Amino acid sequence: MYTETGTDIQRAATLLRQGALVAIPTETVYGLAGNGLNPAAVSEIFAVKERPFFNPLILHIPDWQSASLYAAAIPEAAHKLAAALCPGPLTFLLPKKEIVPDLVTAGSPLVALRVPAHPLTRSLLSLLDFPLAAPSANPFGYVSPTSAQHVIDNLGRKIPYILDGGPSSVGVESTIVGFEEPGKIQLYRLGGIAVETLSAISGAEVTDVRSHAVASGPQGPGMLKSHYATHAALYIGNVRELALQFPHQRIASIQFRDTYPGLPGVRQFVLSPSGSLNEAAAQLFAVMRAIDDAGFDVIVAEHFPETGLGPAINDRLNRAQAMHKPGTRLS
Repeated sequence: MYTETGTDIQRAATLLRQGALVAIPTETVYGLAGNGLNPAAVSEIFAVKERPFFNPLILHIPDWQSASLYAAAIPEAAHKLAAALCPGPLTFLLPKKEIVPDLVTAGSPLVALRVPAHPLTRSLLSLLDFPLAAPSANPFGYVSPTSAQHVIDNLGRKIPYILDGGPSSVGVESTIVGFEEPGKIQLYRLGGIAVETLSAISGAEVTDVRSHAVASGPQGPGMLKSHYATHAALYIGNVRELALQFPHQRIASIQFRDTYPGLPGVRQFVLSPSGSLNEAAAQLFAVMRAIDDAGFDVIVAEHFPETGLGPAINDRLNRAQAMHKPGTRLS
């Protein structure tokens, strides 16, 4: 199959109506999109990604008003967050309506809904009378794509069209929240909206349910403990001490804002010399892919500050590291 790349939303819309898959740009990462109400198209997403069927998908919708088409109940807390943060990198887990195929939710009674902020994808969604199911446009378990070229590298010749919207501005996936307990917001995934922001806007307590949700089976997308893996083994901690443990190997390091003197033979990648966690998040996946492309044997990464988007960056690094622990195999 020949994969075309361009900015033609009419072409993308036609393919999606025909049941084909299209890669779409979002502010978080590029998504592998199909008609979210068409089980055949949804099944093809799982097949192309080699994604396990127990891992749910996000439905992308053109505006928050459309959420009522697919969610059976929307609490006031969700409306409050949506008014301030949609469109944007925030996904809502809500009770689903029957119109949503069980394949999308992996049998869960909850559906994940998001209003993406990228103008090209918002224009595309406005042309469609169905939502787009769209996990990241990469093979399951690998680093998520933040450019059209990343999608070409991984899924070229597997899909007919890539809608090229330039580099993703946020660079990590959306934050996922639920509303199962009255007066509280459940955090299912760290992402492009900081926990502090959720608390400040909602005035509600944000409870972290990630470990419980993973233990009982993923309730939402992107919740598996092992994910986002590079081909090179990745270790997190003191960059200087870790680098000394791998003599005679090609080592790359990932740092926040500073370089380390006296590390001969280590290629150092600084995500934000200015000290911006937003910039660091936007650069993370692109740097991880660049390191893989350059053929390094080992990646050593430091812990990022636990404020703003720092926890989301640490989450991605921790899950990439988990893929290389003994007994863990990259899918």
